[in-house]
Amino acid sequence: MEHFTIATVAEKSPDFRRVLWTGEHSQLVIMTIPEGGEIGEEVHEDVDQILTFVSGVGEARVAGSKRKVVSGDLVVVPAGTKHNFVNTGPNPLVLYTVYGPAEHAAKAVHRTKEEADAAEAAGKDEPPTE
Repeated sequence: MEHFTIATVAEKSPDFRRVLWTGEHSQLVIMTIPEGGEIGEEVHEDVDQILTFVSGVGEARVAGSKRKVVSGDLVVVPAGTKHNFVNTGPNPLVLYTVYGPAEHAAKAVHRTKEEADAAEAAGKDEPPTE
């Protein structure tokens, strides 16, 4: 059994992205988006994503629509949907997200968005195949 006090774990992480758990059909990831930062516009062709916001203020941009997100909000992004999440507040935007199936390498830690982008470009952030 894996057990996380997820809001506390997410709040304590300074990393842009940290994979906490990877299973056969899903993956749990925490993210901290710095002031003025963003996840970056993307589409996961075969992966559903559910994001829950722990603290901070941001803007969800999903399928051409925009909506403010705050602590306690949850956003569902179906596979194949263009999306981005932008920190619009003065503090970090902290969230946890569940991917189904996994989207990132098991146990991946990316301290910054630039580090995450470089790992993806180099093929070093691929989800497990087995």
